[in-house]
Amino acid sequence: MLKKTWLLGLLLTTAHLYAQKIENWKGFEKVVFDFQGRQAWYVKPAMALEGKPWVWRAHFPEWHTDMDSLLVSRGFHIAYVNTNDMFGHPSALLVWDDFYRYLTEEKGFARKVALEAVSRGGLYAYGWAKRNPGKVSCIYAEAPVCDPRSWPGGKGEGTGTPSEWEKWKALYGLNEEEAGKMEDIPLNDLEGLASFKVPVLHVVGPADRVVPNEENTFLLIRNYIKAGGPATVYTLSRSEQKNNGHHFTIEHPEVFAGFIQQNSYPVQKMKESSAYIETSAGLSNALQKFKAGGVATVAFLGGSITFNPGWRTKTMKYLAEKFPGTKFTFISAGIPSLGSTPHAFRFGRDVLEQGVPDLLFVESAVNDRTNGFSEKAQVRALEGILQHAKTVNPKMDVVVMAFADPDKSGDWNAGKEPVEVLVHQKVARHYGAAFVNLAREVYDRINAGEFSWKYDFKDLHPSPYGQEVYFNTIKTLLNTAPQKEALAGLPAPLDPGSYARGRYLGIEQAQKRKGFNYVQSWKPADGKGTRKGFVEVPVLVAENGRGSFELPFEGRAIGLAVVSGPDAGKISYSIDGKKARTQNLYTQWSGQLHLPWYIMLDDELKPGKHRLTVSLLPEKQPSATGSACRIVYFLVAD
Repeated sequence: MLKKTWLLGLLLTTAHLYAQKIENWKGFEKVVFDFQGRQAWYVKPAMALEGKPWVWRAHFPEWHTDMDSLLVSRGFHIAYVNTNDMFGHPSALLVWDDFYRYLTEEKGFARKVALEAVSRGGLYAYGWAKRNPGKVSCIYAEAPVCDPRSWPGGKGEGTGTPSEWEKWKALYGLNEEEAGKMEDIPLNDLEGLASFKVPVLHVVGPADRVVPNEENTFLLIRNYIKAGGPATVYTLSRSEQKNNGHHFTIEHPEVFAGFIQQNSYPVQKMKESSAYIETSAGLSNALQKFKAGGVATVAFLGGSITFNPGWRTKTMKYLAEKFPGTKFTFISAGIPSLGSTPHAFRFGRDVLEQGVPDLLFVESAVNDRTNGFSEKAQVRALEGILQHAKTVNPKMDVVVMAFADPDKSGDWNAGKEPVEVLVHQKVARHYGAAFVNLAREVYDRINAGEFSWKYDFKDLHPSPYGQEVYFNTIKTLLNTAPQKEALAGLPAPLDPGSYARGRYLGIEQAQKRKGFNYVQSWKPADGKGTRKGFVEVPVLVAENGRGSFELPFEGRAIGLAVVSGPDAGKISYSIDGKKARTQNLYTQWSGQLHLPWYIMLDDELKPGKHRLTVSLLPEKQPSATGSACRIVYFLVAD
């Protein structure tokens, strides 16, 4: 029923698209229709090229159409949707998103489009291209506005248009001071677009006083080339320069038509991101709340790929733009090096204490592999997170993500499925959470020749290119209908031993301390790196191979969250007086930084009260500089 309701709503919002009329455009058929209350049209060639390449006009669609006419005669479509007088505002770009989906999904247009921008159309073309770089084949622009402070603002050498500047400020809700500091303009943040090597060609007049080249085209092209993008400027001067140099004749339209054709055809075949998404019950609870307005909370729980800016910050920006009536609280709970077991125990403090999410993004597949957690441990941890989340907020929607790394690609090359991906998928399916297999998408698209790991994606900490790949798939998920009904309640657990109530127990609970000292704000003296949340915090410390303590606790699992640095040692521990076991605290990364490291000492205990006894052993690890134990938290699960 949920999927039918979603689809019915989609049909109701798009039904008006079929009220079309046919007009003549230079001897070609022009299909004119209403799109979301806006005029839209596309021109059909007599015989479309394979893959249906197309050009998207931004503003002034009837200006300098000789090039368009040539392209249509060669088999291109030309399209336009009227978002005039919106100055490239995010709300206009969302209309563009919908128009793009309509033409590519309903009409079969190519997945990559050539953008053609004239004057203020540059605000639209670059605004949309930077948000969707993988969907753009090239950008052709004539005297484009690249900084609204130049036009309509007139804050530099240009004439400006005061009435339009007031409209622009009102649309963006900015006063004069705020407008002068506006960052979301075509000139900035070009790294993602440049990483896709989208060819850019600007055609300008030599003495444009309306949209001065020095404040617009020349700055953008310089920034774009510096970011690694291919760009060209062509100055047209063999014609009369009108309107203060802003209007000029296109001397050789066939040259510029050739630029678009060369970069748009043959049409590049692309893998569909939707093929790597299992929406399951989807995100309908969260999206309905976002659409209703008010307040909402979105959390991101993961390792360094979540901690670093990129797909996460792009997702936050997209949600804020798509639902402007909602005041979002974004909880960024990414900590480098941490996987599913740490996430399960820190979920309460790092997420829930900051706010109960309506939408939760979770990732740990990369660190679960590198940190060596077993399949059983991964299930217990991921399941624990979802159980905990759904217990606190039964309507919380969850997205479980598996990110890419060379080890997973190696598994697929060997004909086997990576354990981490299978675990993420299994747990997501069991709880009706969405699952996004970004690791497989990256692997398949590399093998299909769309891009390379070495020169494009570059690292498991993705380049700007990789971050755009990740974000595009997340964006696709946010616009995809659910596949099945939401679960009525929590299902029976996959593993009764899951860390469903995993939590931190404070180090001040340690008793009978000998040699273990409580340090209120610990930081290393050796200059090695640290991780946020594990430096300048309280730590229970013993050094030089001496120290012991006891810990009373209640639950069926006990563990330690330690800082494992160059001098990490080895401990001996026993539970309830049983045979002692040893645990090495030194890791393969300990020589490089003081790494947060989570160790489960026992997760098969009977529920109830227990006592843990820990002693630091004097023996030094072969690569270690000493024998120390630094505990930040105790880990307990009921």
